Amino acid sequence: MRRIASTFERLAQTGRKALIPYVTAGDPAPETTVPLLHALVEAGADVLELGIPFSDPMADGPVIQRASERALARGVNMAQVLSWVREFRLRDQATPLVLMGYANPIERFGVEAFVRDAAQAGVDGVLVVDYPPEEAEDFASRLRAAGMDPIFLLAPTSTEARMQQVNQLASGYVYYVSLKGVTGAGNLDAQAVCERLQTLRRHVHLPLGVGFGIRDGASAAAVAECADAVVIGSRIIELMEHQPAAAGMQAAADFVRGIRTAIDAATQASAAA
Repeated sequence: MRRIASTFERLAQTGRKALIPYVTAGDPAPETTVPLLHALVEAGADVLELGIPFSDPMADGPVIQRASERALARGVNMAQVLSWVREFRLRDQATPLVLMGYANPIERFGVEAFVRDAAQAGVDGVLVVDYPPEEAEDFASRLRAAGMDPIFLLAPTSTEARMQQVNQLASGYVYYVSLKGVTGAGNLDAQAVCERLQTLRRHVHLPLGVGFGIRDGASAAAVAECADAVVIGSRIIELMEHQPAAAGMQAAADFVRGIRTAIDAATQASAAA
């Protein structure tokens, strides 16, 4: 069984929800990427999303845009991102790691080379924001053949036909975008999210992770009541961007640890009710 599937199965058996933090490769500094990933795991992360820096991240709000700009200014490229995954795997063979990004860097690197090198590095899943399912059948097949999970986004505006398309192509988990807009924007309506997930579950037979708009323990706990995973990124990067790298990494780890505690407390209380 692949790492992502086994992780969600293990969590389901114990009544826990997955915590999936997102960080941008190369930010706050190239040399901190691997130590930061390890720190997030130690703080309670179940799956890691590592962003591939890109100059035009259309789905990302200003916080993650700035992170990409800082990484690109330091010369971070796809080869480096994959080298950090390989380095991470030297110490951690258990935690699933998902690359999240856009089509342009993958296609510039070469799709065939990317799939081969990502699998060899130890990547577990790939989420390409601007690969809609109707244009991603070949890419998804390549990933699955290499032992990786193609992960797709669904949004509040997704039709039932789109949900069914995603269900046919995706594996690992599906990322539900809780807000209309970019990352880090708006106020989360947890009740509306939970109602929408009920519809999604009729069409999508994979774990559902929810991201966009989750900024604290309360919003994470509310989402964990109905989702299988909580995805959080902008707030983590925001905590790191205005202080020295070491202090930022500590702040990120402390924040994730607090989110882990809030999620576990909420799911335990729900189970006991």
